[in-house]
Parts: sequence; C-alpha cells; structure tokens
Amino acid sequence: MKESIYKSYEELPLFLNADTVAKVLGVSPSTGYELMHEKNFPSLKIGSRIVVPKENFMRWVEQNTGGAF
Repeated sequence: MKESIYKSYEELPLFLNADTVAKVLGVSPSTGYELMHEKNFPSLKIGSRIVVPKENFMRWVEQNTGGAF
C-alpha cells in the first residue's frame, strides 16, 4: 500500500479530486477514480468534474473504517 503524502486533515484542499482521494487513501489513481463513482461515496458532479467536499470525505472515512484520519 502506498503511503499518504498528507499527514493531517488541515493539509487537504477544500474539494478533493480523484488523484487526491487516491493519495490520501494510499491507493492507485484508478482506484480513487473508481471509488468516486461508487453509489455511497460522497462525490459531487460540477460540470464535467467530479469532486468530494473535504468534510464529507472525512465523514465517509470515519464511517467506513471505524477510525479518524
């Protein structure tokens, strides 16, 4: 598993793209992209872009891992 380059919540941007989601979770970019298309994942479509609000992402991580970032 890849190590996340982010060490704290404050370092994350307000909105995360697939690449950032992948880096935070320590997975491949393609896995981050696939995850953002999952039905229960808190992504938003803005025009042609798909992003995840930081607050919603952190809540999803806590709910799905039983832990905090």
